[in-house]
Amino acid sequence: MAQAGKSGPAALILALVCIFLVALAISMISQQPASDSTDLAQLESGGEQDPQGGDPAAPPPWPMLQEGAAAPTAPQLLAASNYYVVLDGSGSMQGAECAAGSQKINAAKRALERFVKAVPQAANLGLLVFDGDGISERVPLGSGNREAFVSALKRVQADGGTPLRSSIEKAYERLTEQGRAQLGYGDYHLVVVTDGDPQPADEDPTPVVNRLLAESPVVLHTIGFCIGTDHVLNQPGRSYYVAADSPQQLAEGLGEVLAEAPDFDVTQFQQQ
Repeated sequence: MAQAGKSGPAALILALVCIFLVALAISMISQQPASDSTDLAQLESGGEQDPQGGDPAAPPPWPMLQEGAAAPTAPQLLAASNYYVVLDGSGSMQGAECAAGSQKINAAKRALERFVKAVPQAANLGLLVFDGDGISERVPLGSGNREAFVSALKRVQADGGTPLRSSIEKAYERLTEQGRAQLGYGDYHLVVVTDGDPQPADEDPTPVVNRLLAESPVVLHTIGFCIGTDHVLNQPGRSYYVAADSPQQLAEGLGEVLAEAPDFDVTQFQQQ
């Protein structure tokens, strides 16, 4: 009996120590998720993580959505494809080089008419032109505008310089607006048809192209008509570029833009 009495206090002390250690462990574990949830909230909101962690700030989403933005009523509109064409109507497009006896601007118009017929009916199509009338959107992005697109092409009169930077910047702004309308869903293609280098010199499109490729999913396609591959918009591995030396190659280059479209038919761009 005396031996049992001596072990009683020691057992009690040991039990109390165990309870204390368990309580301490639970307290430390319960504090950990609060830190993790804070980091998760920062990531979800696009905020910067703790600099000591070595992680850079998250890039801004494209497009930046307005607060309270609502999706289109029809799901198919939300996932629509978008093709925005920038047509070079500069004075050099009056030339007949590579145009099979016609003016280059007329060869470009015919190739684009074939392109329009091949664009899926559910896709959005738009047109921006720079010519003697300046830089302007001739056809807003939309799906029911094919006749308007062809009519606008026929009215283009080649004249003036080659303001590639300003034109691509406007086109990118328009695609970004469309991206907001579709809440970022769908796909976006900027298609440039040109026969020359930027003119004047401050119209170098490199800065806006770099920004477009870095911050957005917009795919840049360039058809260089009768200018070879040595062009500022030819950026292998970053964008698509086709050097076209004939009206047929011009049409086929535009056909490649649609190669992944569900209704694509290659015969529409073969020799006619």
